[in-house]
Amino acid sequence: MTDPANRNAALAARDLKHIWHPCTQMHDHETVPLLPIVRGEGAWLIDAEGKRYLDGISSWWTNLFGHANPRIAAALSEQARALEHVIFAGFTHPPAIELAEQLVSITPPGLDKVFFADNGSAAIEVALKMSFHYWLNQGHGEKTRFIALTGSYHGETLGALSVSDVALYRKTYAPLLLTPILAPSPDAYEGEPGETPAQVAARRLTELRALLERHAHETCAVIVEPLVQCAGGMRMYHPDYLAGLRRLCDEFAVHFIADEIAVGFGRTGTLFACEQAAISPDFMCLSKGLTGGTLPLAAVLTTRHVYDAFYAEYSAGKAFLHSHSYTGNPLACSTALATLAIFRDEPVLERNRALAAHLARRLEPLRTHPHVAEVRQTGMIAAVELVEDKASRRPFAAGDRRGLRVYLHGLEHGALLRPLGNVIYFMPPYVVSEAEIDHLVAVAVAGIGRAVT
Repeated sequence: MTDPANRNAALAARDLKHIWHPCTQMHDHETVPLLPIVRGEGAWLIDAEGKRYLDGISSWWTNLFGHANPRIAAALSEQARALEHVIFAGFTHPPAIELAEQLVSITPPGLDKVFFADNGSAAIEVALKMSFHYWLNQGHGEKTRFIALTGSYHGETLGALSVSDVALYRKTYAPLLLTPILAPSPDAYEGEPGETPAQVAARRLTELRALLERHAHETCAVIVEPLVQCAGGMRMYHPDYLAGLRRLCDEFAVHFIADEIAVGFGRTGTLFACEQAAISPDFMCLSKGLTGGTLPLAAVLTTRHVYDAFYAEYSAGKAFLHSHSYTGNPLACSTALATLAIFRDEPVLERNRALAAHLARRLEPLRTHPHVAEVRQTGMIAAVELVEDKASRRPFAAGDRRGLRVYLHGLEHGALLRPLGNVIYFMPPYVVSEAEIDHLVAVAVAGIGRAVT
């Protein structure tokens, strides 16, 4: 029998014998602990030896209403006793029908058609292919390219990676990828001295216009992460950019793809980030929080106008022949319905605004830290930019791995903080309490102190 004091080590050893983990240099686990989690309660994760970790990143930005949420678990259990899965070509089922109806009712106006997939990268693939195929069906086969923002990240399948601009993920596979047209990001952090976020957005829209003037004839769509470029370092920008982007897409006849996979379902302060610019994209990609972090599921919403470009006799060859085995999975759809029911029945966004304000107050002292260039926040997403020199914003050398020091300090003190390079960020589940936010920030502050010395 395994010694209770060594259960983590025993499970980690079994894991490392066979499992290759994502986004990980496996050699790191010779010194960095691999933590076996056996249970979750609310905002906390619990390892095999009973130690608790406050989930400050919502388990890769998926968890909304806490681990092992009883309402979502009950919906999953009930559905599992009725129907676990059925082919979604030529068949349908009530959870998918109801979920599509509800998604159409809560997303921006005009998004009337729902195509299901099973993860965020797959949703991006669907949107890219659907946009290209729309133009092909309309007789514009010359439109084969996409415009993305510098610093963008949309996933790690080849299509999604093709419209991403984070070198860490893209560089190795560049020979396999499409070449996007990169538009300068409206990231407010990169603004000129004294420039407001709205002014940065306006300047970047002028530059985007110039790109469209040259490339609109060959461009299918512009794809963006609305308001927050997450994996690119939690870069944040003004909603004016989205409003201007919508106008430019209309003027130059290109699609607008909104990747709300990470920022949707209340993360930015509104149910969807696009709401803050009062715009509707041509495609909206959703995943992560869609099921409250319970099961993989994604959805791409688009317009009837796009749908109609594919609607023809079979012999016309216009059908969108894209599929995943678990498309529209009933279990996943049922957990999504339970998640949406919580939004409907509880004052989630109001509560989030209070929690976001508390988080902002707790992070305020870091603004004067000698190694913090910026503290930025959009709703329930906050980030702290660590730098070697505050005045010049000179970053720490990537090889120093200062963020890893914060991560390890967090684990030692009961907090899951998984920085993006030297950006320490906070994206906790919505069930977090103010006291838990206090704990999270206190651990992060201490970890930052440890990391920069």
